Amino acid sequence: MITAPAPERWAEKTRYDSSFVAHLVVSKCLIVTPHYRLEKGLAHTGVPVARSTINDLFRRAGQKLEPLREPLFDAIRQDFLVHADETTFKMTKQASKAFIWAFVGQNLTGYRFDLTRGGAVPVDALGQSSGAFVCDDYRGYDPLEKKGKRFRCGCLAHARRKYFEAGDVPEAKEALDLINSMYSVEHEAERRKIVGTQAHLALRRDYTRPVFVRLLLLARELRRAHGPKTLLGRAARYTWNNQRYLGRALHDVRIPLDNNRAENAMRIVALGRKAFLFVHSEDAGKELALLYSLVISCTRVGVNPVEYIADVLDRIDKTADDHYVDLLPDRWKPPPKPAVATIFDA
Repeated sequence: MITAPAPERWAEKTRYDSSFVAHLVVSKCLIVTPHYRLEKGLAHTGVPVARSTINDLFRRAGQKLEPLREPLFDAIRQDFLVHADETTFKMTKQASKAFIWAFVGQNLTGYRFDLTRGGAVPVDALGQSSGAFVCDDYRGYDPLEKKGKRFRCGCLAHARRKYFEAGDVPEAKEALDLINSMYSVEHEAERRKIVGTQAHLALRRDYTRPVFVRLLLLARELRRAHGPKTLLGRAARYTWNNQRYLGRALHDVRIPLDNNRAENAMRIVALGRKAFLFVHSEDAGKELALLYSLVISCTRVGVNPVEYIADVLDRIDKTADDHYVDLLPDRWKPPPKPAVATIFDA
């Protein structure tokens, strides 16, 4: 009896193809489908797979792709501008909440799972890389500013949010109008297609800077007139205390006005936190963060994440350590499709 050779497997002792595992990964990390819903959906299509098996395949994928974690963060460290943010995530083996951090570079997004919200996390993530980082006023980023080579930039969207929360009062409305005028300059730069150019910087100097000065003067008046526990007082103090960081964009056109890139990167984590609620261990959290990193980075560079995960699962064992960077989403090339014979080839 002669049998055809079996296809190569992405992992030992598994009958599930890499494309099926990629579907599971993308369903959870991008479509935010918890495993119990995946189990029901597969059963309705005639493919009964136990939830424990789905969980095992998901975790094995994260473990298999672990060698890509450090090359991904190395690539982010090489970018001049990095956005950073963090949010809570429940871990069942710890009474207090754990955290997922997002570091958003030019093309790639890296997520970190950690048990603490301490300043050692951003320092470890960005190391001694140079450039700028954008964040809110959380003091946990102070060590990165002091120990690292990156300078800190503020988020105007956070300042705007505090004035919005102050309610329908004339002073808050005036501040919101000033901030909206600053964003209008950015929209004008986009309309003229000069974003990132010296002409864009000239617009900021001519129009954004005077408006920013008016905003600071208003904040100074409000912080004197309103206590630190009032909504207007908090908004004014946020603007005044962070004026150095908020004003960095006026001197370097590469720096945006806000940290919305990192805020947007956190949305998928917040949705997942509501859908599948928690992770059981630190290792599981780190695997989830890595898969988040790869899938979200694929969406940013226009790569099909299912095709990418399936191909990299098959190829990573055959790739030398110094070539892992070629498997990152922004450098990955899909395998050539086999030629299809036609009747004209005969």
